[in-house]
Amino acid sequence: MRRGLAIFLIINALIVAWLVRSVYTLLTLLVEDGSADAIHSAEIPAPNSPLIDNMPQYIPKIIHQTYVNESVPEVWREAQRSCVDLHEDYEYKMWTDAKSRELIATEYPWFLNTFDNYSQPIQRADAIRYFVLAHFGGIYIDLDDGCNRRLDPLLSYPAWVRRTAPTGISNDAMGAIPQHPFFLTVIESLRAYDKNWHLPYITVMYSTGPLFLSVIWKEYMSSGRNIGDGAGGGRVRILMMDEYNRFPWSFFSHHKGSSWHGKDARLIFWMGSHWMMLTAMGFLFAGVVGLGAWWVCGRVVLLGQRRNKRREGGVWERAMGWSWRGGKGGYELVERHEV
Repeated sequence: MRRGLAIFLIINALIVAWLVRSVYTLLTLLVEDGSADAIHSAEIPAPNSPLIDNMPQYIPKIIHQTYVNESVPEVWREAQRSCVDLHEDYEYKMWTDAKSRELIATEYPWFLNTFDNYSQPIQRADAIRYFVLAHFGGIYIDLDDGCNRRLDPLLSYPAWVRRTAPTGISNDAMGAIPQHPFFLTVIESLRAYDKNWHLPYITVMYSTGPLFLSVIWKEYMSSGRNIGDGAGGGRVRILMMDEYNRFPWSFFSHHKGSSWHGKDARLIFWMGSHWMMLTAMGFLFAGVVGLGAWWVCGRVVLLGQRRNKRREGGVWERAMGWSWRGGKGGYELVERHEV
């Protein structure tokens, strides 16, 4: 029985270790707040402050956005116009589906097959933003993000992304110098994460979306490359929520968006808002399964022991001419008849 218990505990420990290792980066994201690399309010001069002119400029003055074609829907034109009008001295690049594919085919042919075979159009929209930042540098902005002020202070960091809730980073606003090591790592990782998780929302989020980017960011920090703030630095700074869009002095304002979300997204959002209850239910379920497995294992071991004893007892009885009569009589000699 003790041997069976030991085997059972070892098998369960190995399964738990494998599961923890498989989701270790996701687990560490739950406690990662990005504060060590935050762009603090004190670092950012007020809009139109002369201090902005004294800040170094590493990121080129380019604004990138993506859409199917050049005809941006009316619902996003105000947000788009706010960024264009505030940055007349910036180059503006609208990456349509055709232009995006042309860039990949010309500059990154090794990725073209993956790019063409994405099941969701938003995956191509996600991927191209990483490639254009790695290739040209500049600032990428989603069409549902408007600009509250000029983005010049954000040009002073070799790379930046924004913090999102409840954890990790998002890919709707980010900037970088050309060939920044973080975004090179991102584009190199896309093929390995190209997996179908059956739910479109999960597939998008973990193959090209914010969850994918967050995992790569966490692994990038763990690799020791997240250092250096100068022109050749590898550090990725984090634009926190206050500086992102919560106040009139924040850089961005949010407009209606998320047009790609489907019915499965509502399920994921509901799960996110009830994560404590679902976690408790998960532990309860795991406990019930564990107890059930232990009971089954115990029964199998017990039955095996009983069968072995009966088999050994039967051999001895036949050899010695004894048999079990039960009751108070115990063993008695039984006459054997030779046939």
